[in-house]
Amino acid sequence: MGGDYAPEEIIKGVLQVASSIQGQILLVGRKEAIEKYLPSPTQNIAIIPATDVIEMHDSPVESVLKKKDSSLLKAVYMVRDGTADALVTAGNTGAAAAACHIILRCLPRINRPAIATTFPSKKDRFVVLDSGATPDADVRNLLEFAVMGSAYAETVLGKKEPRIGLLNIGEEATKGNILTKEAYKLLSKNLPNFAGNVEGKDIFEGNFDVVVCDGFVGNVLLKTAQGCAEWIKELIQNSFPRNPILKLIAYRILKPGLSRMMKSIDYAEIGGAPLLGVNGLCVIAHGRSRAKAIRNAIMLVQNEYKGHLNELIKERIQHLQTEQAGAI
Repeated sequence: MGGDYAPEEIIKGVLQVASSIQGQILLVGRKEAIEKYLPSPTQNIAIIPATDVIEMHDSPVESVLKKKDSSLLKAVYMVRDGTADALVTAGNTGAAAAACHIILRCLPRINRPAIATTFPSKKDRFVVLDSGATPDADVRNLLEFAVMGSAYAETVLGKKEPRIGLLNIGEEATKGNILTKEAYKLLSKNLPNFAGNVEGKDIFEGNFDVVVCDGFVGNVLLKTAQGCAEWIKELIQNSFPRNPILKLIAYRILKPGLSRMMKSIDYAEIGGAPLLGVNGLCVIAHGRSRAKAIRNAIMLVQNEYKGHLNELIKERIQHLQTEQAGAI
């Protein structure tokens, strides 16, 4: 029920992907509203009734405490109780993160969750975390983010020995604030694939597969990148000749390159951002998600499930705890 175009676009996305996934898709929400857009019951789609909805303007923590029969809360409880394996939501990001943190709790040895957002680069895609779940991260959290991001890059992005970078104001180890200086030392000591600091201007070069930062910095980076992408699209559109014939000619010439560019910056191509570190799989889709994004978000969380992402994170964290005494 969450998102600007729910439940219609959510259901359209589900119908696009239902035949190609393993298992069953459970649509949690107001039954009458869902049935309006679900043409007929199918073998692997079921409706789980929920009477309430957490709106985009609702307080995340208050919603988790008060709206017990909301579609989001009911879905999170289903993951906790094992009646569902994973969660996809296009609803209130803060409420989704809070609900998963409070109800599912964190994986063993993980203190705080992180939202992992995938970005395009000149070479390939890379992941940034945290993008907003933990704005006041400490040094230990940043090490956890690096471990989780590395596991995600391997499992979902197909990166072997992903290069980890620490987002900072300079490349040198001595640059940054107290948090990043201490994090540099800890990541260097514990992670053989830590490749050092990366400045904001260099993250799109493609030399890093995982970029680590606290949730405040990561969310500013995410929103800035989104705004920049929108501005570039408008700039290109406004640069076409006004003459209809010349405009059509220019468009046909530039169409292949424009299509590739638009695809690379389209959030719907990825589907959503996983909330890593909680004891369950959760992908948070953009509030403006339409069918394409929902379809890809479901495929994304299925890849996490098939790749045993959380099992790999637990293994890596446990390894650090036992083999690298004092690291966490």
